Amino acid sequence: MSNRPPLHPDSAVRVQPLSAHTGAQVSGVDLRAPLAPHDVAAIRAALHQWKVVFFRDQSLSHEQHIALAKQFGDPTVGHPVFGHVDGFPELYSIAKYRRANSHEGQAELRPWTGWHTDVTAAHNPPAASILRGVTIPPYGGDTQWTNLVAAYRALSAPMQRFVDGLRGLHRFSPPAGANASPEYQALVQSKTLVSEHPLVRVHPETGERALFVSPGFLKSVVGLTSRESRVLLELLWEHIVRPEFTVRFKWEPGSIAFWDNRATAHVAPFDIFDLDFDRQLYRITLVGEVPVGVDGQPSTAVSGDPLLAAHGAAY
Repeated sequence: MSNRPPLHPDSAVRVQPLSAHTGAQVSGVDLRAPLAPHDVAAIRAALHQWKVVFFRDQSLSHEQHIALAKQFGDPTVGHPVFGHVDGFPELYSIAKYRRANSHEGQAELRPWTGWHTDVTAAHNPPAASILRGVTIPPYGGDTQWTNLVAAYRALSAPMQRFVDGLRGLHRFSPPAGANASPEYQALVQSKTLVSEHPLVRVHPETGERALFVSPGFLKSVVGLTSRESRVLLELLWEHIVRPEFTVRFKWEPGSIAFWDNRATAHVAPFDIFDLDFDRQLYRITLVGEVPVGVDGQPSTAVSGDPLLAAHGAAY
């Protein structure tokens, strides 16, 4: 598949789609330097269309990573529960072994296990995430994304009307079937995050409807019985990870993935724990809006503080 022409006459940005619905590789730009406004616009347009965009051969420093992110929004503190890289409040370390993975016991293995949208337990989940690969295994360790707008559109009309009016309770907690380690439990209890979001959110920039059903955080559907809620959520979770909605990315040192957190879910690789290789990436998330449903009603905060810009937050 050949590169598409630039989206702006003055831009050198090239966009190569990687699947029918999700993911595109972007080239023709050096992310280490400040971007021209038309290049920012071209990348943003590609992000809105393909939901996640990838860059190769971009060996950024921490400072350059932060500068890149600020051209697209306000970076949050690295992680609202697990903190940030020392000296860089905007950065979150995605290491092979980290506190976010410190669970005891085996999580339930279902098709949607591990899939999540970043920090949806917050009242205003991040608008986007920018992930940078530094230490990458020679094989394994791929990340997958799915397009929640495409998944919504593929529902039948009666099912769309049904889920349009529902809301779900999102909570930050270990995966189903796993128990938190003492350290994990202490961190989560010290910074409880619980929010009620629409099951279908309207994208604030494109107007598209997306199934906002993060398997990692969504615990129940408001107003349904526990059995009704479980059956509906399992149906939706299985639906959103259908292969035709997804893209799989093979990391290399210097690779960058930039995704719209309002319209995607993703899954980290499980195979790295079966390999004797290190894996180190760094993530920045951008401050997001409070989700709004089809009925125009915003999400409700149940517990916890909103995600603030790193420069304005206490840490």
